[in-house]
This record gives sequence, C-alpha cells and structure tokens, in this order.
Amino acid sequence: MDLTGLTLRVAAARPHVLLAAVPGGTAVRLAAERLLRARDWPRASTPAQADLLFVAGPDLPELRTPLERLWRDMPAPRARVHARTADEVEDALNAGRALLGSPAVRHASAAPPADAGGHREGDHGARERHEGDDQTPGHDGHGDHGGHGGHGGHGGHGGHSGGQTEMPGGLPMAGQGADRDGLTLDQLHLPLGPFLADWPAGLTVRLVLQGDMVQRVDVDEPARPIDDAAAEAFWVQPWLRAASGEPVPVGEAVRRRAAAHLDSLGRLLAVAGWPAEAVRAWRLRDDLLSGAPRAAVAPRLERFTRRVGRSRTLAWLTRGIGVVTAQKAREAGVGGPAARAGGDVTSRYRQWLADIRRDLPRLEDPAPLDVAVEDSPRGPWSAEHPPSAALIALLPRLLEGAELAAARLVVASLDPDPDELVSRGVVEVARG
Repeated sequence: MDLTGLTLRVAAARPHVLLAAVPGGTAVRLAAERLLRARDWPRASTPAQADLLFVAGPDLPELRTPLERLWRDMPAPRARVHARTADEVEDALNAGRALLGSPAVRHASAAPPADAGGHREGDHGARERHEGDDQTPGHDGHGDHGGHGGHGGHGGHGGHSGGQTEMPGGLPMAGQGADRDGLTLDQLHLPLGPFLADWPAGLTVRLVLQGDMVQRVDVDEPARPIDDAAAEAFWVQPWLRAASGEPVPVGEAVRRRAAAHLDSLGRLLAVAGWPAEAVRAWRLRDDLLSGAPRAAVAPRLERFTRRVGRSRTLAWLTRGIGVVTAQKAREAGVGGPAARAGGDVTSRYRQWLADIRRDLPRLEDPAPLDVAVEDSPRGPWSAEHPPSAALIALLPRLLEGAELAAARLVVASLDPDPDELVSRGVVEVARG
C-alpha cells in the first residue's frame, strides 16, 4: 500500500491549516477564518498538527525568521501559502490544497533524514509555496515561540527558543536566581509569540520565570511591514475615516466595535478552554461584519452574552487574575473597556459583554460619527497615541508576579491590537 500517497490525498482533501497572522493582516485573517469554517477545514493550533501554513497579512521582514521556524516544525507532507490581502485568500487556500497533492510535496515527504546541519538531500518542501511568497531567510539567533494554542487557559509553551543554550525539546537552558523567599531557583527565559493561536498578531512577550512565577517581562516593538500602505488597522477603520473628514454613520462604528469585542471574547474563550462558545462568538462577529440586520442577530447575541456572562466556571477560572484598578489603568494611559472594568480578567470580559449589549440598539444609527464621543474598540481613538500602545505597555505590570498559567488569560483579556501601531494612518501621523 502506498501510505505516503494516501497521506497526501487525505491532507489535500481537507488540510489542517495553521493560520499565522501578522500585524496589519486582520482583514486577511478574518476572511481566512470565514472560508475555513465554510469549507470545514480544521484549524491547527500547533505546527505538529498542521500540513498547510497560511500566512495572513503584509510582508514583515522582522517576522521571516519566526515564520521559518514555524515552517520547520511542521511535519511532511506540508505546504505554505501567503495572502497579503483579503481578496487573495481563496486563491491562496486553493493553491495550498493543490500543493499538498503535488508530486513535489510527495517527493519532499519521502526525502532522506536531515544531516547534522539540518539539510535534506533533495528536500523541496520549504519551497512549496504560493507563487510570490518570500524566500527562505537566514537565522538571526533571536528567540521566538511558534504557533502553540491555548490549553484550558494554561497556554501551550513548547518549542521555545530564547537565544540561550537549549535543552532537548527547544526549551532554553535555565539560569539561577533568588525567589521572593530568598531561595535559589532556576530562571527560565520564555518568549510567548509572535505566532500563537488566539494571540495578538505578531506580539512577542518575553518572560523570565522562576518556578511557575513570572519575575520579569519585556515586550518587543511590533514588526513593521515593508510598505506601510499594505498594513490596515481593520478594527478602527471607521474612526480613521471619520478623522480624515469622511462622513461615517454611528451604526457602522458601533457595529465594528461590537464585532471587535466578539473577536476578543472568542480569543479569551478559546484560551480558557471553551471552544464551542469561542466559535459562537466568531460566527456572531462575522454576521455583524457582513451587515446582518439587528433583528437577525439580536436574539443570538442576547443568548450568547447571557450564557457567557453567567458562567460560574469561567468566572472562577479568571477571578483575581491581572487586577488593575480603573484609576491605575487611566494613570497608565489606558481607556475604553479595560479602564471602565476596573478589576480582573473576569471584570474585563464582562465589560465587553456589557458594551455589546449597549451597542445592540444602535447598529443601524445613521447619525454621523464623532470620534471625540464614540470610543474605538480599545479606547478613545488617537493616531498619535493608539489605545493599544497603552494596553501593551500595561502588560509587564500585570504579568510580573503572576503565575505562568495565568499569563495568556491576562493578555487575552486586554487583547491589544498591534495593527493600530503599524497601519498606514497611524504611521503617517507618527512620522509627522
């Protein structure tokens, strides 16, 4: 029996897709998620589960190396495609499926084992990509964490590289330091990102751990695209357009804001280990973005917000994690839901739910949008000071001293949007 051929046919018929979104690629990610659900193609949360790597968004040279590491961690048969705009998504997915069934991928999956340098004789797998995709970059030695999804709220942390000597399995070698009780414990440098399932696109948070406690946190600057015009801050488009003088209805803005909160809720629910409700959140998000009338979505949104808001298990899982008072949040420049919530992860996701319910009656409001009155999804909009910049700056304060198991829940409850820092309108303002 030709087992390799059978494996290729199965993979090509229904690929397991690892979706790697980059800053500025939210519209591409959303289009890919919708089409994957329509085709019933399963989403992979780790490279080991995937046979098709789908890169969503503009070309960012700083992220080529972690993308290549993600690619190397995928088993054969495998293929890789890149859609830079939402219009390219369907063609890219079709190309990926065709590549998985191609003789070149069959040849790569039957290649001899890698030598000590990691090279395979006759291995063409890394070149099986959609036409126009990036060439394989060099390796810069920086630490990255690739493509590991949430597991019951604890997050996956395999496959790390922090630039130190590594142990088997990719974990960096631990150093030593004193803990809060004066004992000497191993220190572990652990980067989260830039490609994790249910994680802000391209964000890298570098942790120093002692035991299971986070001792220090550093956040990398967001990677920027080669062409600023290619990056779009999808969730704040109504505010960007209104700020430029274009008339934008309030209904369009609050619809986009509610959809953004549902996108964030889906991430948090997935990280917390409630995938069924995460999918419901994303389906409602897509209905809002497609312009579904209020009467068609309101009953389902009411049921969703009530079910999630009343969940005792979710509240128990998230209570007391990542606490920041409303005053401290505002002192840090944070506005919007995170500041209004004034509390822990539970308070923040319940604030999203309350905001969605508040926006429901206004989905078709024709009044002109006033950006000084209506907040963008993550706070009052300012191109000079995007609200997500303050949320990212707040992360070290909330993560230091927390348990590692809580780190991903804290990030998900803030859900900063790196698109806001690299999009065309914001970059132009920053450059003056």
